Amino acid sequence: MAAAGERVLLVDLDPQGNASTGLGIPRTERNRGSYALLIDGLSVEEAGHASFVPDLMLVPAEADLAGAEIELVGMDRREYRLRDALAPLRQHSDPPSFVLIDCPPSLGLLTLNGLVAADAVLVPLQCEFYALEGISALVRTIDVVKRSFNPTLDLQGIVLTMYDRRNNLSDQVAADARGFFGSTVYETMIPRNIRISEAPSHGKPVLLYDFRSPGAQAYVQLAGEVLRRERPPQVAEP
Repeated sequence: MAAAGERVLLVDLDPQGNASTGLGIPRTERNRGSYALLIDGLSVEEAGHASFVPDLMLVPAEADLAGAEIELVGMDRREYRLRDALAPLRQHSDPPSFVLIDCPPSLGLLTLNGLVAADAVLVPLQCEFYALEGISALVRTIDVVKRSFNPTLDLQGIVLTMYDRRNNLSDQVAADARGFFGSTVYETMIPRNIRISEAPSHGKPVLLYDFRSPGAQAYVQLAGEVLRRERPPQVAEP
């Protein structure tokens, strides 16, 4: 979405730090980031790093983030630490258009902080059987968080990824997902594409690594679809 001219803040809450690596931030340069934001009380401005993508700021995942789950247990407002850290952005004179939070795949206090801070959840769904089986549990988790911590939280959409048109299972998973979740599933599907796999090893998002690749073009289409859903065209009153 930054490539579409939107100002974006990306918060990497996953201790694996894949989002940080994919944006070319070496681990040796992650001396401040989401751990400092959650545990030490740094502001977004202090924890943020400019990326080589225009209008995209990153709060990277430091090595210390792996131990944050344990430290958060005994802290005040442990489920709201990220929400409190991001709250000043709402009063900022020039806030980012979007704040994206990359959460770990497991439900712990880091993921819970992400869900409590978010307005909506965007779920990538691999076109594989076990992924489809697991999404029902995720939807139940979203409902629990909505009832207990964040009443405004919604399931914004599901993105089908690693789609292989040569594989009947991919078509079956896509059909099942659309049959159950309906229009919540985005029309755009991200294909299996070698360029998407190669891009992180070069410290680049696929849009900068190979813009013409099918994977990159799929992400361009996805960004456009997200923006259209977020900002539907205004109908002029007669």
